[in-house]
Amino acid sequence: MNAESDHSLRISEIGQANHQIPRGGSPPRILIVDDSPTIRYTLKKDLQQMGAIVTEATNGSDGLSIAESRDFDLIITDVEMPQMDGFAFCAKLKSHPVKNSIPVVILSSREKEEDIEFAFKVGASNYITKSNARNDIRARVKEILDKRSLLNGRTVLVVDDSPSIRNLIEKALTKAGFQVILAENGRKALDLLYQYSPDMILSDLHMPVLDGLGLCKIIHNNKDFSQIPFIIMSSDGDRAKMRQLLEYGASAYLVKPFNIDQLVVTAERFLSDHFSRLLSERKRLESEQQMLIASISSLVLALEARDQYTRGHSESVAALVVDMAREMSMDEGGIERAKIAGKLHDLGKIGIRDDILLKPGPLNGEEWEILKLHPLIGADILGPIQSLSDIIPAIRSHHERIDGKGYPEGLKGEQIHLLARMVAVADTYDALTSNRPYRKGFSNEDALAIIKEGEGTQLCPECVQSFMRVFEKQRRD
Repeated sequence: MNAESDHSLRISEIGQANHQIPRGGSPPRILIVDDSPTIRYTLKKDLQQMGAIVTEATNGSDGLSIAESRDFDLIITDVEMPQMDGFAFCAKLKSHPVKNSIPVVILSSREKEEDIEFAFKVGASNYITKSNARNDIRARVKEILDKRSLLNGRTVLVVDDSPSIRNLIEKALTKAGFQVILAENGRKALDLLYQYSPDMILSDLHMPVLDGLGLCKIIHNNKDFSQIPFIIMSSDGDRAKMRQLLEYGASAYLVKPFNIDQLVVTAERFLSDHFSRLLSERKRLESEQQMLIASISSLVLALEARDQYTRGHSESVAALVVDMAREMSMDEGGIERAKIAGKLHDLGKIGIRDDILLKPGPLNGEEWEILKLHPLIGADILGPIQSLSDIIPAIRSHHERIDGKGYPEGLKGEQIHLLARMVAVADTYDALTSNRPYRKGFSNEDALAIIKEGEGTQLCPECVQSFMRVFEKQRRD
């Protein structure tokens, strides 16, 4: 019952895009601590329009209690408040063993340099004067949340033969929200590297067994780890040594003794820049992939448009496969791949002669063998496109059968890729219900009965059951 144009079927003020908090995960949770109802109302309204969940507190004491009892991604606090001012609130929060990594923005009418300096001393991530708030607050909030999203929970491998230095760095990085792994030399670090895949490495230079230079060279020459930012720490301030390490792939060189806050800021900056670049590159590749898929899909649509009986077939199959993917609880990435597989499953028909593809009646044996080549042709077309490599099995195998009697390779059961099994069911249904020159399309009920009949022989039972649940849900709705 795998369908082939039915030739195989013989069963008879804010809302600005650049200030919008990115969607995708859970909405950010923001606490506003301010004794002014007007300020709280204005901030809350703006932040909610940006997509945040907002909680309010009227003074530092209440704000601290709320912050200790709930999870927040950001806190915005005034300075001058009753019971506990914003500076004291920030200082107490930053001394909390669990909540100290929450970024705090101080929003104040005080504009003196000493007030701003003191705010950063007590741990504030940012300081905005109320006179500039209207222009600054949205961009600052988005910037801080983006950075927190990029850095929160990232893993740093600290390599140093001094237990006291390892513990000092671990404490500071943990307070900043990082996960920390410790190693006493380069050899131990390499063992941990494969186990934890850290996002950054901080390494001493002079160590026993394997020193920082050797570790840096090994990592730089390993394609799996060469992109990890590698920061060297050493009391050796020799400029030639610094240049040598940078040549071997080190990202930065910190001379001991250094301020521990300097180390944390350096780690945050390098990781933030690193993941920002990766995110930007990913978005670029995704954009290029979408353009490529759109171009290929246009070819498929143009191919189908020549025949009134197959027009829109791939779009219909894609919509059905997406419904099945959702019913099977696939994540958003899986659903998107299912959609692409549905759209491109018949791509290989581009390589089939028109006298065969558009023939109004049954195909003879030779013509049928030529038509059966289209899954391989489609797979070959997509073969050079690395970003679509996980789609190729669906293109190649959507005419395989569970009992092994399909084509082109005679795969059986779970040897057939799940996406291919899903496309097979959707493809069969759309072909059954579409009109053909030699027969009228089957009704929904008859088509579902035929699909059910092929369960376990031609079609995957899991995919058939998912397909049936989709239709049952549509009937209820």
